[in-house]
Amino acid sequence: MRRRVDCKPRHRPGWFRKAPQHLPGSDTMHATLFRQVRPFGGPVTDLAAVDGVLVAELPAGTSPVVVEGGGRIALPTLVDAHIHPDKTAWGEPWYSRRPAGSLPEYVAGDVELWRRQRSPIGERAHRLLAHAVTRGTRAVRAHVDVAPAYGLAGVTGLREAADRLAGKLDVQSVAFPQHGVVRTPGAAELLTEAAREHLVDAVGGIDPAGFDGGSADGREQLDLLFGLADRYGVLLDVHLHDRGAAGLGPLREIAARTVAAGLQGRVTVSHVFCLPELTGSDLDAVAELLASAGIALTTVAPSAHQVLPFRALQARGLRVGLGSDGVRDSWSPFGNADMLHRAHLLGWTTDARTDRELTDCLELAAHGGADLLGLPKADLTPGSPADFLLVDGECPPQVVVDLPERELVVKAGRVVAERGRLLD
Repeated sequence: MRRRVDCKPRHRPGWFRKAPQHLPGSDTMHATLFRQVRPFGGPVTDLAAVDGVLVAELPAGTSPVVVEGGGRIALPTLVDAHIHPDKTAWGEPWYSRRPAGSLPEYVAGDVELWRRQRSPIGERAHRLLAHAVTRGTRAVRAHVDVAPAYGLAGVTGLREAADRLAGKLDVQSVAFPQHGVVRTPGAAELLTEAAREHLVDAVGGIDPAGFDGGSADGREQLDLLFGLADRYGVLLDVHLHDRGAAGLGPLREIAARTVAAGLQGRVTVSHVFCLPELTGSDLDAVAELLASAGIALTTVAPSAHQVLPFRALQARGLRVGLGSDGVRDSWSPFGNADMLHRAHLLGWTTDARTDRELTDCLELAAHGGADLLGLPKADLTPGSPADFLLVDGECPPQVVVDLPERELVVKAGRVVAERGRLLD
């Protein structure tokens, strides 16, 4: 006999924090039947999930929770491959930002805003990431500042938020030296502590040859980062805003060190504003270098001249993820941690017009980030994670353009959010 509910099944509480397959302390199989849904806008069908995985049919004798889909479109939930939840003022009193025209000025603004926040990092990060779940995000790579101004408060605050969202959101953490390593005494020691004590999944870097004031190839900062990866097994994710030679020099050095250290598949470079400047054979050569080193890239679609040419890079074998970056922080009052909206912005900045081009943007938000974070692809087929969202709409391209309300968000076969509300 099936137990019928009105889209409100019970939920289990849940670094890389992943959802457990069973209720804590129980060996009971959990099954859910989502009736009358349209995967990717196709024909109406049912989706069945057992212990967090989609199945072709439920085992005999199963008594599933039944959730009525009402003919809504089912789409994979999305992955935010680059977000800064420690910096956010989401839900805090309005903060009037000062003009800033350089990276040091933005960094100083971070410190000022941090000192003025009423809520601790753990509360703000939870507030933002919980909102992201309600918008259809299943996993994030979260960068948190590690600097003498903050110590490891961002690391511990993120862990608190991740624990509270266990079972609803997978969180991969990066200790990020926003203030630089060479230029900021004490930052290297904090990064080392975070890696040595296994407080994070990855350590980050920032503009080794430019902002951080190192050599043209960035060796001073990269010696530290690759040393930490070698000693403690952490992933690497380096912010690279520098353009021209100041960006390409460290980028080539990162590729060479990745191969030499046998770290293929474990290194990401974020933003990479020096790549959109390249065309033709120049782009081909750098893309081939990065692909052969197993380097992944992330973009946040900031503007038409800074967004990565993700289709061309993927065609050359590179993994590319999409992220939110900062959300209502000292850098900008904008941002909303809504990855469907970010796919919309990606379409806008790349002048997507055809259905295929719009769908590419959605797939980058869903599958590109999953591949980058090492998660299985949520493609709504049997054997894939039962991670999807339901929306009213006609087809995926129209959903990307119109951004309908997320009616239901499903994680590991359980409804975790409904119409913008996170469920217990």
